[in-house]
Amino acid sequence: MNPTPLRIVVLGDELVGGVGDPKALGWVGRVVARTIAPLPPTLMTLAVPGETSTELGGRWDGEASRRFAPEADNRLVLGVGRADIGAGLSLARSRLNLANVLDVAEQRNIPAFVVGPPPGRPEDDERLAELSVALGDVASRRRVPYVDTFAPLVGHDQWRADMAAGDGWLPGQAGYGLMAWLVLHTGWHAWLGLPSDAD
Repeated sequence: MNPTPLRIVVLGDELVGGVGDPKALGWVGRVVARTIAPLPPTLMTLAVPGETSTELGGRWDGEASRRFAPEADNRLVLGVGRADIGAGLSLARSRLNLANVLDVAEQRNIPAFVVGPPPGRPEDDERLAELSVALGDVASRRRVPYVDTFAPLVGHDQWRADMAAGDGWLPGQAGYGLMAWLVLHTGWHAWLGLPSDAD
C-alpha cells in the first residue's frame, strides 16, 4: 500500500516566512527539514507581514483550501504572531479569532497545530505573556497542540542577543533555530504520526 502524501499549509505573519534569517529557512524550514516522512512533505508557507489574528481568520480558509488535496493527509499550521498587541486587540478577540479557525478546521477534519508568538520588544513582554497563555488555553480546550515560544525564550540569553543584534523585532539565525527546537520538541512528530527526531 502506497503511503499517503503529507501536505502542510503554514499560515501566519513574517515569522513563518523566516524574514530576517540570513539562511532564509526560518523556524518552518528548519522544522520541515527535520521531518522525515515516508514521502517528503509538501510544504506551503503563506505569510502576510504584520498580520493580526483577525486578518488570519479572514483568509486562512480560502488560502488553505485551494492548496489541500483530496488524496493527501492535509495539515494546518498557524503561526500566531505579535501583531494583535500593536493593533490593540483584546485578549477576548484574539481568543475568539483562534477558536473560530480551529473549530472550522475540526469540522472539516483538518488537523491543526498552533505556534504562539515569541518575545519581541521588552515593553510588550507582559501583554505577550498574557496573549500566549490565552492562545494556549484555546488550543488546549480543543486538544490542538500549542507551542509556547514566549515563556521559554523571554529570558533566554541567546534569544535576546540575537534580537539585539538585529532590529529588535525579528530574530536571526539563532532565534529561528530556538523556535524550531521548541516546535520539534512540543509534539510535532506525534501530531504527524511520525517517529520522534533522534535529538
